[in-house]
Amino acid sequence: MQFPEYRPRRLRRNRNFRRLLRETALSVDDLIMPLFVRHGKGVRAEIPSMPGQCQYSPDTLVEKAAALAKAGIPAVMLFGIPAKKDAEGGEAFSDEGIVQQSIRAIKKAKIDILVIADVCLCEYTDHGHCGIIVNGEVHNDETLKRLAKSAVSFAKAGADVIAPSDMMDGRVQAIRKALDESGFSDTPIMSYAAKFASAFYGPFRDAAESPPRMYMEDRATYQMDPANAEDAMREIALDIAEGADIVMVKPALPCLDIIRRAKDEFHYPLAAYCVSGEYAMIKAAARNGWLDEKKCVMEMMTAIKRAGADMILTYWAEEIAAWLK
Repeated sequence: MQFPEYRPRRLRRNRNFRRLLRETALSVDDLIMPLFVRHGKGVRAEIPSMPGQCQYSPDTLVEKAAALAKAGIPAVMLFGIPAKKDAEGGEAFSDEGIVQQSIRAIKKAKIDILVIADVCLCEYTDHGHCGIIVNGEVHNDETLKRLAKSAVSFAKAGADVIAPSDMMDGRVQAIRKALDESGFSDTPIMSYAAKFASAFYGPFRDAAESPPRMYMEDRATYQMDPANAEDAMREIALDIAEGADIVMVKPALPCLDIIRRAKDEFHYPLAAYCVSGEYAMIKAAARNGWLDEKKCVMEMMTAIKRAGADMILTYWAEEIAAWLK
C-alpha cells in the first residue's frame, strides 16, 4: 500500500502506540559499568576529562559496587592503576595487584554483581603499551605469557569473567589454555575481538594513566585500522575459534555497522563498549547546554542495542538504570 491508503503516522499518534510498537528495548540487564581502581584508602578521585567518573580505592570501590548492584546493574569491569609501573607490567600478574585486591574486596563483601577483569598491560607498563617491548616493538608471543599469568591471577582472586583487551594475536587461546590448566575451566572469556585504534579513547588514557610514552606514539601496530570491516570479521572469527565466550566491538558508536555485521554473521554473545570519548563529548555538550544529555544517551544506547549488541559497557550505566525506572 501507498499513501494515502497507508499512513504510518497513525501508529505514532501518542506515547502508548509508540510503546506498543517499539522494536528495540533497552534494559538495565544490558549494562556493564567500567570502574577504575588504585591503591589507597578512602579514594574517590574525579577524572577531569570524564566528569562524574572516579578512580576508587578498594574500600570505596566496594561501596560503589554495592550501589550499582542495588540499582540492578549486573556487572562491573575493573581497570587498575598500579602503585609502580615497570617495563613488563609486573603488577598486572601480581596476586597483590590492585585489581586482584579489588576483586577480593568485592567478593568478601558478598555483593551480587559479576566482576569482569580487563586483561592488558598498558596500565601497568612504564612505556604505556599493551605488551612487552623487544627491539622497540611490542613482541606478540612474549606478551602472551604475561597476559596468561594475569588472567590466572585475576581468576584466583575471584574474577567471574576474564576480558583480554590487548589485541595480541593468539591471546584468547593462550588465556583459555592457562585458565583450564589452572582449574578455571568454568571462567568465561569476554574478548575485545574487534578493538579499533580509535581517537575516542583519549579520556580513558587519562583515567587509567596509560598513554603510550615510548617507542611508538600510538597502538596502531596491534589495534585495528578503523577503516577495515573485513579485518574485524576475521578477528572475531579467530577469537571465537580460540575459545571466546563473548566477543566485543570497541568503540561502539562509530562501529554500529561492525556490531550489526558481527551479530548477523556469528550469532554469538556480543558486547559493545561505549567508550570514554563518547562519554566525554556528550558530557561536555550537555554542560554547555547544547544537548539534552538524557535524551542523547538513551538514543545512543538504543542505537547500539538496535545494531545487535547484547550487552553494553557504558560509563552512564548507573544513570541509565535510574532513567529506566
